[in-house]
Amino acid sequence: MLLVDGSALLHRAYHAYPPLKTKSGEIVGAVYGVISILLSALETESPSHVMVAWDLPKPTFRHEKYVGYKAQRPKADEEMVLQIPEVKAVIEAMGIVQLAVEGYEADDVIGTLSKLGNPDNQVVILTGDQDTMQLVNEYVRILTPAKGANPPVLYGPAEVLNKYGVYPKQIVDYKALIGDSSDNIPGVAGIGPKGAANLLSKFESLEKIYREMDEILTQFGELMAKKLSEGKDSAILSQDLSRIVTDMNLKINLDEMEYKDVKTASLREKLENLGFKSLIRRIWGEAEKKKVKNENQIGLF
Repeated sequence: MLLVDGSALLHRAYHAYPPLKTKSGEIVGAVYGVISILLSALETESPSHVMVAWDLPKPTFRHEKYVGYKAQRPKADEEMVLQIPEVKAVIEAMGIVQLAVEGYEADDVIGTLSKLGNPDNQVVILTGDQDTMQLVNEYVRILTPAKGANPPVLYGPAEVLNKYGVYPKQIVDYKALIGDSSDNIPGVAGIGPKGAANLLSKFESLEKIYREMDEILTQFGELMAKKLSEGKDSAILSQDLSRIVTDMNLKINLDEMEYKDVKTASLREKLENLGFKSLIRRIWGEAEKKKVKNENQIGLF
């Protein structure tokens, strides 16, 4: 099963790809980027089921808990927002189901569906969002898209431990301690990644850390104990904000997510209208046609 964070991919594609335009002047660089990244994942993972989740512009339950949640984020670029309907239309033409739930984030939809992971159903989550590392287990992995010269990376439990110094099940508590500036999650002032990893290596969880403050004082010193004591409320709030929901009541079933051949007439028409001739060749395996001199007759990409 391939679960895709459409919002994260859109953001990645918008900033990674040039502002390509159609012949009519419509900016479609992010559209091209999202579909290209998605096709790569479909090619490498060969999933039997696929779903693309989206954030909605309305506030979520996390905003209700903490008014500052994501408050520092600048307004999304209009050029990116304008490409969202086109991205969704192309994905729909690919026959891939899409889902967004008011009050929740794409991560929560993905987190809930990731619970379907089992020995007979391996789950791969395609996203550039590091929050989902908490979902990794023996049946669930995270695939991050290529970035510049760096190839895609597939994260299992060992890769998460190697990158962050904590196990996937500790990621929520890790973020509770260090915070997350991208989401304006405060964490505990003065505690960074190394300190958080050391604490969790010794005490395993945030709850145990606060149960063993005397031991913290002995092993980590007065300054660390003071930071933790003064930042306790912030840590608990940050833990709550960082935890992905995994028990949503989603109105979707496996049959809807079944992945079939994307070579549909509607997809080809969409790609032709957008000028994505390289994607047409990639999907249909057609040899590149000889270029003509008249630039108006040449596919854009």
